[in-house]
Amino acid sequence: MSSNILIPHENGAESQFTIDQDFQSNPTDFSNLSSDCVFDAMHAHGFHCDGRLLALNSYENRVYQLGMDDAPPLIVKFYRPLRWSDTQIREEHQFVMQLESAEIPVVPAVLDSNGDSLREFSGFRFAVFARQGGRAPELDRAGTLEWIGRFLGRIHAVGARASYEHRPQINSQTYGDASLNYLLQNDFLPADIVHAYETTARSMLASVNDAYLRAGAVQSLRLHGDCHMGNVLWTDAGAHPGPHFVDFDDSRMGPAMQDLWMLLSGSRQEMQAQLCDILMGYEDFYHFDPAELHLIEALRSLRLLHYSAWLAQRWTDPAFKHAFPWFNTQRYWQDRILEMREQIALMDEAPLRV
Repeated sequence: MSSNILIPHENGAESQFTIDQDFQSNPTDFSNLSSDCVFDAMHAHGFHCDGRLLALNSYENRVYQLGMDDAPPLIVKFYRPLRWSDTQIREEHQFVMQLESAEIPVVPAVLDSNGDSLREFSGFRFAVFARQGGRAPELDRAGTLEWIGRFLGRIHAVGARASYEHRPQINSQTYGDASLNYLLQNDFLPADIVHAYETTARSMLASVNDAYLRAGAVQSLRLHGDCHMGNVLWTDAGAHPGPHFVDFDDSRMGPAMQDLWMLLSGSRQEMQAQLCDILMGYEDFYHFDPAELHLIEALRSLRLLHYSAWLAQRWTDPAFKHAFPWFNTQRYWQDRILEMREQIALMDEAPLRV
């Protein structure tokens, strides 16, 4: 039977999620996703594995590299139950396929015989991808950031051609207010820290809103959404040497700066130089609005809140307790308060220049 259920996104927003069978028969976590289930899912969809399975570093979803009979290895991603709707997953897949059609080095999902990119087995939803090798970009190598910037400009040029209809926005409400409310309403904070954390967070969000006002009506477009250097793989050979952009799982609507600020690190002077290098390539393919410079520290601030809420929302997953043992300790929340105070001060400073 089909039922419509309202479920919260990781950012606190609600969306209509359609389940095409009795809800109780669908998994709500990964506890039943065994290696046998992974192999059975692949075989059920016509992929003949040779028994080799390597779990890759992923916490939000479960991602594996599988050896194939007489073929290169494949990557299979099992999506976290109840996070995205089928429509939202397919919407991301379609965006990545549009990028590939524009000859941008991304890795689209493999289509089945019906032209669908999303597969199902035993209630789990998954997608299959070609394996993309590569290493971390050498940022101190001349031309690397400019090269990455050129492709980001091309990604945003494609992203601006249409809007997501079902995926949410990155903004102060979805990443900020919703994240803070989740932490407070679910009693994650120690009692003696709640007041200091909440007042500091609300002050930081006020500074974020001020930064958005200074930026004005910036354009919102389809983004990678999580474009840190771990999601950029570099190759020196093959058909497409240079950067390859992977893992669009967090793709949303938002300002172009969301995909740019995450590539910046170090001192203010170092970030200034990095941004200039990136924009030197970026603006060959897409216009950069200087008003978005006001959003660099604002978006960084929103990510701080969003990251804490993301960990909290996944805390019942045993993999998170193992990988992030420092989360939800007294020291963790004290450090976050200090970070937020630093962000308030940074948002009071003049932005970087171009």
